[in-house]
Amino acid sequence: MSDRTAMPAAETTAATPTQGTPHIDAGDAGYSKDLKSRHINMIAIGGAIGTGLFLGAGGRMAGAGPSLAIAYAVCGVFAFFVVRALGELVLYRPSSGAFVSYAREFMGEKGAYSAGWLYFLNWSTTAVADITAAATYAHFWAMFSDIPQWVLALIALSVVLTANLISVKYFGEMEFWFAIIKVAALVAFMLVGIYLVVTQHSVDGNTPGLANITDHGGIFPMGMLPMLLVIQGVVFAYASVELCGVAAGETENPQKILPKAINSIMWRVGIFYVGSVVLLALLLPYTQYSGDESPFVTVFEKLGVPGAAGVMNLVVLTAALSSLNSGLYSTGRILRSMSLSGSAPKFVGVMNKGKVPYGGILLTAGFGVLGVGLNYIVPGKAFEIVLNFASIGILGTWAMIMICSLLFWRSAQEGKVTRPAYRLPWAPYTQIVTLFFLASVVFLMWYGGGVGRTTTYCLPIIAAMLVGGWYLVRKRVTELAAKQ
Repeated sequence: MSDRTAMPAAETTAATPTQGTPHIDAGDAGYSKDLKSRHINMIAIGGAIGTGLFLGAGGRMAGAGPSLAIAYAVCGVFAFFVVRALGELVLYRPSSGAFVSYAREFMGEKGAYSAGWLYFLNWSTTAVADITAAATYAHFWAMFSDIPQWVLALIALSVVLTANLISVKYFGEMEFWFAIIKVAALVAFMLVGIYLVVTQHSVDGNTPGLANITDHGGIFPMGMLPMLLVIQGVVFAYASVELCGVAAGETENPQKILPKAINSIMWRVGIFYVGSVVLLALLLPYTQYSGDESPFVTVFEKLGVPGAAGVMNLVVLTAALSSLNSGLYSTGRILRSMSLSGSAPKFVGVMNKGKVPYGGILLTAGFGVLGVGLNYIVPGKAFEIVLNFASIGILGTWAMIMICSLLFWRSAQEGKVTRPAYRLPWAPYTQIVTLFFLASVVFLMWYGGGVGRTTTYCLPIIAAMLVGGWYLVRKRVTELAAKQ
């Protein structure tokens, strides 16, 4: 079955030797088209608001000061370029395999293999970060304080996994309501924050305003270097922006829905990320924040509003569960696309009666179980350790998307394909600059030392594992390709 149904004729040509021959991805068959416009819009919002903001912003504010807002703005621009590039490819050809499918078309099976396993590295480690965050948030309430962190992490994984295995409708509904809760909470925080700044209402003895910045070292209290060094953590905050591209394969009308959802990401970044961090800096000195709790919880606790901190903590718990939900969903679809081409185990290509690729979802959840063990061994360091490895996966995934976009642009210049009307602006310079930015983030990870440097030293090991894995699967890949 062709995955180009309802696409305009001008957009159905593929980058193959014979112009006009449609590229067919076996991994796109068998899915239900149960995701509606409201689901995709809220998935796009949820992808732009995650654990990296709700939990990570506290420690990064303490480390970089108010300049964190600049880091969020810069990374947000490049995140938008990535998702806009993916959006152009989606409108060219919607696919549940997303960038893995496009890598297969424009880079061959080796490219699809690399893109898929880097994405799996991203989400398998992010799943660990999410269940760690969920367990950390749960400890905020006294009723859970005596329960070991690893037990709470296991409970969080079990609940989300169960819902994800039923059907895409359940995933869509969960993500819809998760996103609504997150957006409503941020809007409420921003309204309260603006009110406090305007009225100069004291927050734990601190008068909101510019003085909380200027009297504590300014925008760069410790220089510009700390801001640069937190960028890799900020990139993690945008890790789910590509999710709407994966969901396009199970959407009723992606050509109509996706452009609106993607275009809205830019202003969401400006309002929710940059706006929230600016307000945090105005409400309290950066030294009042820490990585031990959400900065939003910190503000409401110091504000002394009864129950407000508990409500906000419930919201950030929701954000962690939302991210975990998204990771299980997306890796299931990506791994199925890879399985049917031979570059992933057969069992991850199996679907259940609800048309859910449960094999890939269970594989990702299996790594989450390893994360439960990490929470048992080093509960205080689990989040930061997996954050760095997740960042490598994110950077690799974004780089593959931009390379696919660049190759797609080149194919269009050669007349092999026709670009849709919805395009990444300023190509090919946008792709080149973004790739340079991603390489710079890897350098900053190394330069910052600590866990980040250790992670970059693992890059040769990751590369060796990818190469070794390819030699294990290439025979099956070649055999399946010959049959198609």
